[in-house]
Amino acid sequence: MFSFLSKKVILILATVFVALLIILALVAKTFLSQVGPVSLTYDGLWEDSSVLSGIIADYNRLHPNVKITYQKQNQIKYRERIYSDLQQSTGPDIVRIHSTWTPMLRNLLAPVPSNVMSMTEFKQTFYPAAARDLIYNNKIMAIPLEIDGLVMFANSDLLDKAGLTPAASWEDFGDQVQKLTVRDGSGKIKTAGTSLGTTSNVDHWQDILALMMLQNGARPENPGGDFASASQGALVFYTDFVKKLGVWDETQDGSTLAFVRGKVAYYFGPTWRYFDIMQLSNSNGLNVKVYPVPQITGESKFVTQSSYWAEGVSASSPHQKEAFEFLKYLSSKDVLTKLYQEEKKIRAFGEPYSRVDLQSSLISDPNVGPFIGRADVANSSLLSSFTWDGQSGINSVISTYYENAVNAVLQSGDSKVAIDTVVLGLQQVLGNYGLATPK
Repeated sequence: MFSFLSKKVILILATVFVALLIILALVAKTFLSQVGPVSLTYDGLWEDSSVLSGIIADYNRLHPNVKITYQKQNQIKYRERIYSDLQQSTGPDIVRIHSTWTPMLRNLLAPVPSNVMSMTEFKQTFYPAAARDLIYNNKIMAIPLEIDGLVMFANSDLLDKAGLTPAASWEDFGDQVQKLTVRDGSGKIKTAGTSLGTTSNVDHWQDILALMMLQNGARPENPGGDFASASQGALVFYTDFVKKLGVWDETQDGSTLAFVRGKVAYYFGPTWRYFDIMQLSNSNGLNVKVYPVPQITGESKFVTQSSYWAEGVSASSPHQKEAFEFLKYLSSKDVLTKLYQEEKKIRAFGEPYSRVDLQSSLISDPNVGPFIGRADVANSSLLSSFTWDGQSGINSVISTYYENAVNAVLQSGDSKVAIDTVVLGLQQVLGNYGLATPK
């Protein structure tokens, strides 16, 4: 009997021992998968790897199990490449996207987990434009590290020569650009008061027209119905710089080049255009100053335009948790400040901060301050330039409809027909991306 009980005890103990081994193996496997080496690939677009190398090294010291490989991509056909890579699950873990691309990439990006960043934290941390652009179906689809948008560049020498101070309202702006426009004996424009009114030779015409629509109470994605009158008014106002005021025409050089050559008094572009202007005008001593965009006379509420980039995580990434934790780190106040300082080592200023609590640190900057001081009233739109989204991208397709509208008004002056045609086009485009279509 003793022998029988001993064998039974031994059998029970052996069974328990084997069960414990299995449990320990499973626990060890789970633990190792969490703390084992993780490799993240991060596709950026504008910054060289040298700018982020120190920040990545700092993060690696805090998280020695995470290896991050940053790769700067070429902007040519950028959106098509990342779209294809993400579709085939061969793309990077982290990817930079334009603020307007969430409708195109909504099924290819993983939403930010609430335990990494809650909706409340997101809305309190970043400017209102980020909540409008990067939240889709009540999910945060990307985390912004910067914000940017339109400012007004002025040739100070031309303004000083004419005895003018920078225009703050569109009414004053219209008066000034006529005074600043110089013609030759045949009536051809030699120096333009501004570069507005066309599409073929105005860089960022999409953003400028979108700004005018927003200021006039319309939305570029919804130009019909109750907004039809406001949309038509903005379209007419934009083309009037050619048709009525005659301060610009299609015979002029591209607006950026013309401004660099001292042939334009007022030029509109995002803050990053400052680098191109300075580089191209290095030898001719162009005296440039930056100002906020003009507002509608009598309006107490400021409105400006934004266009910026954000970081998303691939829905097929096996390391989404680690990727989001790194993005949370990147978007922190201290790290963004360090990133800005690294960027300043190689150019005049860094990417304007995406965080509201860093606004005050840039307000006095002569180049960034004119935009960042009003970033809290900035609005993005799908009518946006230089997003490198390709011919089939949502920005490019919508731009084509508005380009046709501008050209139609320049030729016939019928703004109602032009906007009605845009509305019909947008119904199809927005419907393809699951967005509400204009009524």
